[in-house]
Amino acid sequence: MKIILILLLTAAVFVLHAQENESGEYKKRVLENTEIDILFNYYEQDGENAAVTGGIGTEELTDISPTLIVAIPLNDDDVLTINANISAYTSASSSNINPFDGAQPADPFVASSGASKSDTWVNLIGSYSHSSDDRNRIWTSNVSVAAEYDYFSLGLGGSHTWLFNEKNTELSLNANIYFDSWSLIYPVELRPQGNDEPDEDDYLLDDEDDFYGNAFGTLVPGYDPSFTEHPDKGRNSYSIGLGFSQILSSKLIGYLSADFILQDGLLSTPYHRVYFSDKEDYFFQNFHLADDVERLPDSRFKIALGGRLNYFINHRVSLRTYYRFYTDDWGIASHTASIEVPVKITDKFTLYPSYRYYMQTAADYFAPYNQHLSSSEFYSSDYDLSEFSANNFGFGISYTDVFTKTKLGKFGLKSIDFKYNKYDRDTKFSASMFSFGVKFIIDSAI
Repeated sequence: MKIILILLLTAAVFVLHAQENESGEYKKRVLENTEIDILFNYYEQDGENAAVTGGIGTEELTDISPTLIVAIPLNDDDVLTINANISAYTSASSSNINPFDGAQPADPFVASSGASKSDTWVNLIGSYSHSSDDRNRIWTSNVSVAAEYDYFSLGLGGSHTWLFNEKNTELSLNANIYFDSWSLIYPVELRPQGNDEPDEDDYLLDDEDDFYGNAFGTLVPGYDPSFTEHPDKGRNSYSIGLGFSQILSSKLIGYLSADFILQDGLLSTPYHRVYFSDKEDYFFQNFHLADDVERLPDSRFKIALGGRLNYFINHRVSLRTYYRFYTDDWGIASHTASIEVPVKITDKFTLYPSYRYYMQTAADYFAPYNQHLSSSEFYSSDYDLSEFSANNFGFGISYTDVFTKTKLGKFGLKSIDFKYNKYDRDTKFSASMFSFGVKFIIDSAI
């Protein structure tokens, strides 16, 4: 990762000078100078419905995510953008994949201290864009790679944008493909049995794959789940998106979008526990041993339709509104509505309070803790698939200097942004996020 960051910073200081087009006439560059965005996010959440423990238990999680984005003009028409992101999290929920590796009795509402309590997710995206001489058409292509301890993803995509009517009308088409693969990690009580006969100390201290449900039967008589592993380890996602924007008046801009997504393969999370109401319950310490893991269909089709209206009230205040309708063939339908009111306090400082409301219906395969039937083909107790509504309140402040008067060597400071969001569901789940960003421009003229 250090090598990647060094390469990114080296590329950032390499800027090609503007060139004339073939006719010898001046052509404004799409991007005048290299731009560097440094972003930092801190996220924390808590709740009482962890899917790892079958719909009950702590959902406490903290995540720190730094991001570096470098946009490099290659010539008048072409821009290369590199996005590198690292997300390091600590999760009480995922720690309970094996709740028996701590010094205290296992409990779904208490975090374990095992290896699965934390992980690092790494993502790298490279994109290339080309604009036509008249700037009325833009082509882009991108490739992405993401990985963490049990997951790897490779993505490819591209888009084409057309501008009409003296750039008052814009039409865009984009498509993306993602190829994902899992390392199938199951709840510890369902893992293959080792050669040694287990005893109670093994479950308290060990975090390896040497357990099985029938091995727990030596400690919990009668516990013998009829568990089978998922046949698939891969998941593919295909998406197509359409966008249309129109300047309706000197103060009003409208935008419409439609996105279609098809997924196939392993769509279940292999370490999400499920409990059946028609099966006898078995406990070890204070922990309910799994009857099975989450099982969901191997395909899912999603449709999202959205629209925006941005209205400029005056030179100080504007209004940004958004609505989206979503539906899929798992039975979920949702509505999202948001409003943001940027208020320009000075020429350089802007405040932007925001509010978003979200509600959805439950998936056909969702049921709360211990309410599924063993005769069902599909089942999940993940509350992301439940019926719920949520409120998100945000407040931000930004500093913008389009002339980059503040200089740090060849780096000109263009903007600083800070935002706070508070998210609350009616399922006793809440989260907070702090975001901070700084944008620099490398001025080749300095």
